[in-house]
Amino acid sequence: MRIAHCSDVHITEDYFALPLHRLGWRRWMALAELTVGGRARRYARAPQALAAIARDAQAAQVDHFILSGDLTAYALDAEFSGARQSLGALAEDPRRCTVIPGNHDVFTPGSYRTGRFAKYFGHLLESDLPEYRREGAFPFVRLLGTEAAVVGLLSARVPRTPGLSYGVIGEAQLGGLAALLKDARLEGRAILVVVHHAPLNPHGRPDRWHHGLRDADALLKLLPGPRYAVLHGHIHRRYHHPATADRPHVFGAGSSTESGHEGYWLIDVADGQVSGGQQQTPAL
Repeated sequence: MRIAHCSDVHITEDYFALPLHRLGWRRWMALAELTVGGRARRYARAPQALAAIARDAQAAQVDHFILSGDLTAYALDAEFSGARQSLGALAEDPRRCTVIPGNHDVFTPGSYRTGRFAKYFGHLLESDLPEYRREGAFPFVRLLGTEAAVVGLLSARVPRTPGLSYGVIGEAQLGGLAALLKDARLEGRAILVVVHHAPLNPHGRPDRWHHGLRDADALLKLLPGPRYAVLHGHIHRRYHHPATADRPHVFGAGSSTESGHEGYWLIDVADGQVSGGQQQTPAL
């Protein structure tokens, strides 16, 4: 089997064309990142890049397409809609596509409270083993043929303030994951766990305290060896830490639509294990 994995596509609305009172104070603070920080410029062509990645994945006849969060700049309806449109037909079918939210997709309490992500992508949170859900839709399980399974986890939380972007899976979801890994219906399958925050940085160490996954060690201990892989985003660099006897593969998809750094992973599954991956650049 072959899996496409991208992340952090950051579809970005024109914030200066919107009434300031509709943005809220969190987005007011983020405007500096969009302007002085150059984020708006770097993601000006994000919809086209995401559409190109989706076309490439379909042309390669991948068995499944995974987007590990941060679909939006700051969780506006128009940004979610733009991401859905760019994915096209892929986003219609849970058999073909898995999408989870990132911290930018729950950037404001209102975006979380109203379920803005679920409005556009909730149908992709369906589970083949719903009895293991512990926090809303999570963890959810997608059985792919007879060779693999995708497990979606939620680590993205509404930040207390912009600048704090750490993630937490939590004991409830980790308990659900531990239980489902023992289910006989997963026997012999490679398990690809999708979470937004990185359990390891590009150097193989924990990420910074204000940016990292707080319960990374607990997650990795549940997934020993090459049968398992963690697919994540959040860190805008593309990297792969191969599995060891005690730890899964870790694939960071980087920011798949950032200008000059567009790309994604094609990850191979064979004989019940994750056998490797190749970095790809979309045909823009």
